[in-house]
Amino acid sequence: MLYRHEQSVLGFGCMRFPRKGNGFDMDEVEKEIRFAHENGVNYFDTAYIYPGSEAALGQVVDKLQIRKDIKIATKLPHYMMKDTAEMEKRFREQLTRLKTDYVDNYLMHMLPDPDIWKVLLDRGVLNWVADKKASGQIRNVGFSYHGSSGVFQDLLHAHDWDFCQIQYNYMDENAQAGRSGLKEAASMGIPVIIMEPLRGGKLAKLPPDASALLKKAHPDWSDAEWSFRWLYDQPEVTTVLSGMNSMEMLEENIRIAAQTEAHSLTEADHKALSEAKDIIQKSILVPCTGCSYCMPCPAGVDIPGCFRFYNSTKIDGYANAFREYFMCTAMKTKPAYASLCRQCGKCETHCPQHIQIRQELKRVKRKFDNPIFHIGRFFANRLGKK
Repeated sequence: MLYRHEQSVLGFGCMRFPRKGNGFDMDEVEKEIRFAHENGVNYFDTAYIYPGSEAALGQVVDKLQIRKDIKIATKLPHYMMKDTAEMEKRFREQLTRLKTDYVDNYLMHMLPDPDIWKVLLDRGVLNWVADKKASGQIRNVGFSYHGSSGVFQDLLHAHDWDFCQIQYNYMDENAQAGRSGLKEAASMGIPVIIMEPLRGGKLAKLPPDASALLKKAHPDWSDAEWSFRWLYDQPEVTTVLSGMNSMEMLEENIRIAAQTEAHSLTEADHKALSEAKDIIQKSILVPCTGCSYCMPCPAGVDIPGCFRFYNSTKIDGYANAFREYFMCTAMKTKPAYASLCRQCGKCETHCPQHIQIRQELKRVKRKFDNPIFHIGRFFANRLGKK
């Protein structure tokens, strides 16, 4: 196993533990965690809102007596609480679930922009976190990010973070935090944890033409392997999380993580992957490159973000695309969804792709801004004002 910042480059994402009936298959969970630990994986990521995950991880880690060998990351569900008393209550519940008296990496879960961080500051999160770090109950504090690329770096500079976690893969190279955000964090000495390396599994099974092209370059590499190798090739990446729910997947990912150094992809490899991406992108609904020349929008619409989620319905499916769209446009202090478009047309004068942005935003609106979206936005606003 290779390591960066004393962490295994492969991290175990615990949201998708193997299931049995209505719960987890604990025998299989124990088998996989034991195998991961024996093969050098030392980073395990969970969250308060992953049903049963914290408790399952804590049960197995305690049984195997490996707590001192590993790093546990979990997350504060700040969107469920209005003051530090509630933060304390949730945190103590997490420690109980995890059967531990400290958390190595504690994340502010799903921070979409600096304004939400300011709300948390007003609610006393900074002093609460400082007390936890001073007592040793929290070793490192970071955040996970779901939002547009335009504000990630603002959030990165809003606090002296110990680490951050971003969605990043070769199809999202210029989306959300993107490569520029990754490099900025690395330049600040901030370790970067990668989530969704396979875009929810979509990059593990590519369109036949794209898969065949990559097989021609490396017959022994799976579609998923290309994704991991592309990430490990970048020295700024610290740890890549994978929601491994089978021994086959675990064994493959450990093999890749044990042999892929930074800068190991060749020019021919990058060329093959670029051509495969072109094939994948042919199914894209709006040819937006995420350049953000159309921004800022006078009405506050996150234009590149709206198009990214609209496009992702073809790859990730509607449910996943809708979830991401809601998190990144509605769960913000300044909303950014498509319905806000005033049809002024300013954006179209700057678009190098000559996209009919106003017309495309109408399609995004019809796709996503439905009654369920507005009901969710109503409750999100009420929760944020508590």
